[in-house]
Amino acid sequence: MTMTLTRRHFIQTAGLLLVGSSGARATTSPRKTLVCVCLRGGLDGLSAVVPHTDGAYFDARPSIAIPPPDQPDGALPLADGFGLHPRLGALLPLYRAQQLAIVHAAGSPHPTRSHFEAQDYLETGVPGNALIDGWLNRYLALGAEHDRPLRAVAIADAVPRALRGPVSVIAMNDTSGFGVRSADGRAGRAAAFLSLYEKANDQLSHAGVRALDTMREVKERAGSRYTPANGATYPRGGARFMQVARLIKAGFDVEIAWIEMGGWDTHVGQHGPKSALGRSLWTLGASLAAFYTDMGPLMDSTAVVTFSEFGRALHQNGTSGTDHGHGNVMFLMGGPVAGGRVVGEWPGLAPERLYRGRDLEVTTDYRRVLSELLTKHMDLPSVAQVFPGFTPEPGLDLIRPA
Repeated sequence: MTMTLTRRHFIQTAGLLLVGSSGARATTSPRKTLVCVCLRGGLDGLSAVVPHTDGAYFDARPSIAIPPPDQPDGALPLADGFGLHPRLGALLPLYRAQQLAIVHAAGSPHPTRSHFEAQDYLETGVPGNALIDGWLNRYLALGAEHDRPLRAVAIADAVPRALRGPVSVIAMNDTSGFGVRSADGRAGRAAAFLSLYEKANDQLSHAGVRALDTMREVKERAGSRYTPANGATYPRGGARFMQVARLIKAGFDVEIAWIEMGGWDTHVGQHGPKSALGRSLWTLGASLAAFYTDMGPLMDSTAVVTFSEFGRALHQNGTSGTDHGHGNVMFLMGGPVAGGRVVGEWPGLAPERLYRGRDLEVTTDYRRVLSELLTKHMDLPSVAQVFPGFTPEPGLDLIRPA
């Protein structure tokens, strides 16, 4: 960052949004954390969690179907005729320990197959109406502690739409490199910016001082070399999970964390465990398992949820991949999760049960899953302001009673 940048550009580049005013809710319970993992590109949920007793699955995918559990490279058996992709083996012990739940046939009710539209609707929480602010920022606005450093953090290049809005949010890629640098890569510009901000007494200057203070605190508390606990080993693509664990274990009261993983738009070459899809699933499973191990007792107050903008079509295409679809799968992990189950109404894959004759139907609105996480885990009284116009049905029981 060069000294020619404006004060406002610095705030935006740092990832710290300005604080607005809103109604508050009490925060008297012990700190809880929700980690959201966004799988951009459209995860193939029918490969991730295989309906291996549904013959239509194998008929539709003659060369890319994951074999049944009793065959080589077969699915890892779960309950009710489902199985995990063999490259998600790291998650099987968590499922058996009732620390992992799966919601199948989940997703958005909106029919779009556009990545851009679907991601916007996913992140604003109002399918069909891409609002300016995101559902997570609306949740944050209902809290009382707007100025707490790292209350919400995105491990990403920029603040995602789900976290955009009037409440302060930090975006960073690496705690060890979080700071101000000049265009030639040299550090040491923070003091100049601090001097600039301290001379003014406006909201922008106050936000600048907070941004610099947060950078300094992150460097001091989480910027040194990090060794994961309990023998946890993160895969090469799991560094963002490690950064979240690092911040929480450094003592920051992270309430919301956002992690992004790309590479799920698998139009080509889904066949075999060494395919691009197989490699991505292995990275996801190994990252989640490493995060769980690394966090140790802190997982008792942490819930992790994964989601993607849509699933993939049932039938394989001409390049041994799958095209954009509809229904998908969501994973939930952590001590608060009532795991060891595949949850939701399974619609089946018979032709008359498919969405528009080609896709897995959505029987569980993704907002229903998120609503349970916010109300039963994060102690939000109501999601009416988080998901306007949506009334969640009860009954998934994804979170253990307190």
